[in-house]
Amino acid sequence: MRQVLLAADTPVVVANATGCLEVATTIFPYTAWRCPFIHCAFENAASTLSGVETAYRALKKKGKISQDIRFIAFGGDGGTYDIGLQALSGACERGHRMLYVCYDNQAYMNTGIQRSSATPLGAATTTCPAGKLLPGKSQNRKDLTEIMAAHHIPYVAQTSPGRWNDLVSKTQTALRTEGPSFMNVLSPCPRGWRFPPNETIKIAQLAVDTCLWPLYEVVEGKWRLTYRPKQKLPVEEWLKTQGRFAHLFKGDNQQVIEQLQAEVDRRWEELLEKSS
Repeated sequence: MRQVLLAADTPVVVANATGCLEVATTIFPYTAWRCPFIHCAFENAASTLSGVETAYRALKKKGKISQDIRFIAFGGDGGTYDIGLQALSGACERGHRMLYVCYDNQAYMNTGIQRSSATPLGAATTTCPAGKLLPGKSQNRKDLTEIMAAHHIPYVAQTSPGRWNDLVSKTQTALRTEGPSFMNVLSPCPRGWRFPPNETIKIAQLAVDTCLWPLYEVVEGKWRLTYRPKQKLPVEEWLKTQGRFAHLFKGDNQQVIEQLQAEVDRRWEELLEKSS
């Protein structure tokens, strides 16, 4: 969040869906935000900011506002991939000039580490625990970045704090874009992923180097890789850093790692074909 806001060179208005980011930065009666900030419900950050952006355009047209202002919505994967997808899709279809940033920590971390559609295959959560019947989540994660690219909005990007320069550069591009823009940002969660906090950036980068979380952008329909690993690492190098995948290295669960590797390889090859 700090990296995104530091990249803005104009005043911003922020809408933040209920979630980890909102709870950690707005402990009543205090706030960490130094810009206009709207806390909204889990599912409607995009709708809330759509209304604010529309009011801004109307007031600017009437000459009541002269300042150049940008609008940024933050939502977690639960509030974006799942219960907020309808609001986000509608905002993009209507063409509001706003940047939506998905804070993707791959589960409903704020409410108890329940699985979301962003949770990877094999991950253990409180609603898909690893046990005798199932080795964690049995479905592959939804590819939200591709879904947003299918909206044919001007700018879509996938990035990671593991490559801070990539994140900042894409934020600047998104804020310069006329019309809707979307960024999906991998956000490792020490509590939910079960790893020491000082390994956050290392794990964020490993996701990129294993191609589980490739860095790319779609600008006016043109796909472009923004980072290509010198050596594509096996996905198990990322899995073994996190307690939520520890069960995959025991018993007969190795096959889940093989399934995940095959899915990562397939999606990576598709991305290479699309990218210029």
